[in-house]
Amino acid sequence: MVETPCLDSEALSELREVMEDEFDILIQTYVEDSRHRIESLRQALDAGDPTALSRAAHSFKGSCFNIGVMRLGELCLQVETLAKSGDLDGGTALIDTIESEFRLVNQRLSEI
Repeated sequence: MVETPCLDSEALSELREVMEDEFDILIQTYVEDSRHRIESLRQALDAGDPTALSRAAHSFKGSCFNIGVMRLGELCLQVETLAKSGDLDGGTALIDTIESEFRLVNQRLSEI
């Protein structure tokens, strides 16, 4: 099995070309927004609300894939799938993994 890269460098390069001077603002906005989205995932899981968890994971997944943060997007897809099943067992471990991956993503994004 091939591991998904943390960041899609090609997608990020294309974004940099398109966004030009606004690229850094886009990255900063993504990072700040992601912190809030992770908190929303935790709150929905803690509340035992699969609908809110699914929505939060779906939204976060989209922002990750749009910016080229592939592995984090796939983790969000796993949470979304879990939430849609209605069985939230394993949700805490998945969100812990999302937080860990986000720390790596944040570090990598700060290096580009």
